[in-house]
Amino acid sequence: MSTYLSSENLGHSFHDHWLFKNLSIGINRGQRVALVGINGAGKSTLLKLMAGKFLPTEGKIVQARDLRIGYLEQDPSFEKAHTISDYIFHSENKQQQLIRKYEELLENEPDNTKAIDKITEEISDINAWEYEYNIKTILGRLDIHHLNQSISTLSGGQKKRLALAKLLIEEPDLYLLDEPTNHLDIDTIEWLEKLMTEGNKTLLMVTHDRYFLDNVCNEIMEIDNGKIFDYKGNYGYYLEKKAERDATLEAQFQKNSNLLKKELEWMRRQPQARGTKSKGRINAFYELEEKTKLAGPNGKVELSVKTSRQGNKIIELHHLNKGFSGHTFIEDFNYVFKKGDRIGLAGKNGSGKSTLLNLVTGNITPDSGEVIKGETTVLGYFHQAGIVFKDDERVIDVVKNIAEFITMADGKTISASALLTLFLFPPKKQYGFIATLSGGEKKRLQLLQILITNPNFLILDEPTNDLDIDTLNVLEEFLTNYSGVLMLVSHDRYLLDRLTDQLFIMEGNGSVRIFNGNYSSYRYELEQEKQQAKTAQPPARQEEKPVQIKKNKLAFKDQKELQTLDKEIPELENKIKVLTEELNTVQHDHARLHDLAKNIQDLTSLLDEKSMRWISLTELNEA
Repeated sequence: MSTYLSSENLGHSFHDHWLFKNLSIGINRGQRVALVGINGAGKSTLLKLMAGKFLPTEGKIVQARDLRIGYLEQDPSFEKAHTISDYIFHSENKQQQLIRKYEELLENEPDNTKAIDKITEEISDINAWEYEYNIKTILGRLDIHHLNQSISTLSGGQKKRLALAKLLIEEPDLYLLDEPTNHLDIDTIEWLEKLMTEGNKTLLMVTHDRYFLDNVCNEIMEIDNGKIFDYKGNYGYYLEKKAERDATLEAQFQKNSNLLKKELEWMRRQPQARGTKSKGRINAFYELEEKTKLAGPNGKVELSVKTSRQGNKIIELHHLNKGFSGHTFIEDFNYVFKKGDRIGLAGKNGSGKSTLLNLVTGNITPDSGEVIKGETTVLGYFHQAGIVFKDDERVIDVVKNIAEFITMADGKTISASALLTLFLFPPKKQYGFIATLSGGEKKRLQLLQILITNPNFLILDEPTNDLDIDTLNVLEEFLTNYSGVLMLVSHDRYLLDRLTDQLFIMEGNGSVRIFNGNYSSYRYELEQEKQQAKTAQPPARQEEKPVQIKKNKLAFKDQKELQTLDKEIPELENKIKVLTEELNTVQHDHARLHDLAKNIQDLTSLLDEKSMRWISLTELNEA
């Protein structure tokens, strides 16, 4: 087994805090590993260290000779690249540079046939058409079209997709991926899922998307209290084995706690002058105390805040229309929200999901139609852009600026500090600065800031980005029991399945379809429709128009030939269809792509020849 990348006694500290110490891990060829752990455990830092972005505080990382590593970071940087073309196409790769010129000619000078013919010939000379098709597929799937567009004009999501596109085009030996599904719509995630499991790819990734994680990875590494725990299996296997380990730790913790109480009583009874035998027991006490601290049950985020009372009128949408720059996103949409509504929004990026949310919240006004909000409706809006915190602001001040004391669901009142502790912000973090928080911790603080306003209509726009899986599990538990109205936009299929029972499908061009059911139900319906479309094939040619052989028109030999052609032509058409479908699914097997293209070309020529003969014989027979 070939080891691509390994670490020996790796340790790293940040702001005088050790994230982990003495980590020794190895990534072998063909492994698809997911890193999991709570926010702040050091997952992204470990990926950066493995990618060589900076040196560890202690220990070393060893990589195989000539290993090509592709690293997708959460917030990609683009160095000296000014345009999408500059970044995507490698200057030293002849194939890529020819394809770059070809694509730029098609986009900017489509009438320059002479230049296009020349570059077409050059691409053919080096057999780069399959490579061009692969690049075009990746760019199209990730919604990247205008190669001359300046990178500085792209949104954060577009930049993340651009960085992912470059990585997929380059096909490295080892993929290091930090939240690869962020900013992708669900169709694209499912395409990426398939791509990552094709061939013998090797990858190490951090993701909160449990369906993606479960379908792609064959090994889970958990960072917990600065240590690595390895599970050889998918996410489902990891959950099963982690539950067993947690149960063992809980039992050990209770045992240690009981022993510690006894030892503490003994310590208190001892005189000041202790003998040699006592010193050994004292040292054992301190060791046990340290073990109990470290091995105690993990803290859990607790979400339990009061929900404002809701009247009969919640929010009504009447004949909403909204467009930007001549493009219609919402057209004549009507809906009256009811108590207990749990609605997911689905659709491709740019189809109008965030536009609809902003209309509901009143952040933007419709071009026509109206949004009527009930007097008792209290909105809470958790959106992609997030709340901008000041780096020099203390964590506790963020909560205290809203309320010193917060009413919980059971009616009890607790302090801002106590609530932060429930949200896994211990006192040391509470009085620290925002600048020291990880991206996921900032998201958790943003969520808390919204929930303490006691909303009864909660809107979540991509809430899973940057949150760890443990926090997501608790968030889901809270939302499952949430009594208010919920609207959810998420690329996380697991979240949509668990939390929604109705979908607004943004179908494009302003159309919004209301679907009763969760996301898996919707996908199942789509698959059923596809299957029905496949089975509803047009009848064979001879059934459409049976050929009547007239003995006085054709010789016996020609009659037999016409009958044979009636069978051969549909068979050829079917073969071409099957090969074309396979051609559209093969991604990286260039030899197979070449063979398929050649077979389709040969069969098409044969079909044309037989079709022309069939026409001649039919016309002669009917003359």
